[in-house]
Amino acid sequence: MKSKWLLISVLGLLLCLFVLDAFNVLPKATYTNDTFGFESIISDHDADFDGVDDQSDILLSAKAYLRTKPKYKSKYYGSGYPDDEYGVCTDVVAFALLHSGYDIMMLLNVDVKQNRDAYTIEVVDKNIDFRRVQNLHVYFKRHAQSLTMDIHDHQAWQGGDIVVFKRHIGIISNIRNKQGIPYVLHLANPYQIRTEEDILEKSSSEIVGHYRITSPLK
Repeated sequence: MKSKWLLISVLGLLLCLFVLDAFNVLPKATYTNDTFGFESIISDHDADFDGVDDQSDILLSAKAYLRTKPKYKSKYYGSGYPDDEYGVCTDVVAFALLHSGYDIMMLLNVDVKQNRDAYTIEVVDKNIDFRRVQNLHVYFKRHAQSLTMDIHDHQAWQGGDIVVFKRHIGIISNIRNKQGIPYVLHLANPYQIRTEEDILEKSSSEIVGHYRITSPLK
């Protein structure tokens, strides 16, 4: 009888560990470009003239935004950018760009007005258009460098890159898992425990775009 309950307890513990691991609750060893001998990308541009190149600035700004611990909630703001404790996935990208010298709300609005056929927007609203994944995908496809979507081309994925999924978006982190696949900085749901997560491989079938800001956005 004791052996039966011991087996049940062990199986229960293993199941619990599996679930915790699947939801990225358990801490994991992380690695960097240096671990694998990958070259780190440095941009030639510094849009906000703060002494930090755009590639690094986008990465650091995404991390800084997520350190404010925004709560996931979809809301409309007359100011465009959220001005409270809430946010969604697109806000990680928007604030990362804003604090790197790129006002994506205004940039996308201009692009939409000048190129209506490129977007599927019925009523233009600059306060919300830039907070929709589909619109950002179109904009980056038009104005950023399009890169491989093969997650096993490890060196091609660099901290500060932008990854677009079918219904989600995030910033590539500068830390990697033991296979060399980078983590993603993102805001996905109200129950998210970590905002820098090892999700790229499990979500690889959902990837529709991988972009890098290699020249000033316009």
